[in-house]
Amino acid sequence: MNRGNRDGGGRGGVNLPAVRGHNEALLLGLLRGAGSGGLGRADLADRTGLTPQAVSKITARLAAEGLVAEAGRGASTGGKPRTLLRLVPDARHAVGVYMDRDELTAVRVDLAGGVLARWCGPLDFAAGPDAAVEAVLRALDRVSVPGGAGAPLLGVGVAAPGPLDWRDGVLGRVTGFPQWEGFPLREALARRLSATAPVVVVDKDTNAGVAGAAGRDPGNCVYLHLGTGLGAGLWLDGAVFRGPRSLAGEFGHQVLELDGPPCRCGGRGCAEALCLAALERGDLAAAARVLGEGAANVVALLDVDRVLLGGRVVEAEPGVFVEGVRAVLGRRRTGAAPVVAAVGTGVSEGAAELVLGPVFGRGV
Repeated sequence: MNRGNRDGGGRGGVNLPAVRGHNEALLLGLLRGAGSGGLGRADLADRTGLTPQAVSKITARLAAEGLVAEAGRGASTGGKPRTLLRLVPDARHAVGVYMDRDELTAVRVDLAGGVLARWCGPLDFAAGPDAAVEAVLRALDRVSVPGGAGAPLLGVGVAAPGPLDWRDGVLGRVTGFPQWEGFPLREALARRLSATAPVVVVDKDTNAGVAGAAGRDPGNCVYLHLGTGLGAGLWLDGAVFRGPRSLAGEFGHQVLELDGPPCRCGGRGCAEALCLAALERGDLAAAARVLGEGAANVVALLDVDRVLLGGRVVEAEPGVFVEGVRAVLGRRRTGAAPVVAAVGTGVSEGAAELVLGPVFGRGV
């Protein structure tokens, strides 16, 4: 996938026909970031390094495809008021699906990431791959436009528990669910959706979470997801960092207590085991401290700017976890204190962003 700048504003365009798609993504990314107010052609040329003529040609193509429209006139600086252009959010749609171990969420979003439809229901991950694929297909029907009308669908992004190889969408040894190992989830869904979804992307839930949570803000960040398990997604240098074997982000299985309580991964004293044990006792403050200790290790290792918190447990009590993690980071003195915040963007929205990101030159 294109490892472009997350909003198209920090990389120059190239005036060559062979990179038409790259330049279109740069302009679309800038217009997405500008919102309904839009930008003028001169602004687009200045921010991308493209010639005004190239910008005019590209925006004309985008307008013909329904992706760009006029947004009114900008303030005059002495000459003719400039025409502003904006992204047309409803021109295309994407769908995101989050396969949690016991819950399934599907959303349909527009080009701006706005949620147009949402459905949530139970999922029995232990029932195995075939039953789960059928559940995903039913969820997609719930959020689709009746009769297939409406904007074209760009694709479907699916977030599932890791480990999995995001390049081919094959699951690894998911802790507690051995029947999923080696299952080609992306291939199974792509085969069933070939008539409606030109693109099917499958990635770890934490990678989808960070893709949605990182948004278009600058800086490196780590997204910590606490739900039925504990994991992390990394956003480094403008893209999700997965590692060469798609194994980056196994945050929950870092050992925090030697010879500690057993973890379902087979180890002892893992952050996930300690955190889930605290939650079982009803001690949210202790769970937040465990999360903070693990976060401090990541901050010290990677020097990230932000620590983002998400997942159903955090969403239920965001203040407790934000303050708990922030307190540990302050005590551990991990250099310049990163921003700690709970995120409102769900993993299902992040899964949709895995499809949308490349349209805007974002390196998801």
